[in-house]
Amino acid sequence: MKKKILVLCTGNSCRSQIAEGYLRYFAQEKAEIYSAGIETHGVNPKAIKTMTEDGIDISHHTSNNIDEYRDINFEFVITVCDHAKENCPYFPTKAERFHHNFQDPAKVVGTDEQINEEFKNVRDQIKDYCERFIQENIK
Repeated sequence: MKKKILVLCTGNSCRSQIAEGYLRYFAQEKAEIYSAGIETHGVNPKAIKTMTEDGIDISHHTSNNIDEYRDINFEFVITVCDHAKENCPYFPTKAERFHHNFQDPAKVVGTDEQINEEFKNVRDQIKDYCERFIQENIK
């Protein structure tokens, strides 16, 4: 049976979308990956662009609210920002919980070049985290 993994962030627009893309890539068919937010902000176009640059298409992803997944029995829940970890409404699950706070590249102020560079940096951090997570938790 495939393990079910939920990635949780504030708005399910950027970091959790990137993590969902990489977890799907590294897990292949060994896990079912979902992402959600405590709010929904739509998928960030810069997240789509930066993932496309690394060969992963997340343009079909949707921004989902955590309430949509209340009936799914997850084995793992990963929060990718402190705000989601601290403000997530009660979510009844026996899932093993993991947390890593990634900076929100959507909040960076600067030139287009600086913003794009921050998206790439955060993308690469999330990629490394997701690869290790799959190696250590999905056999």
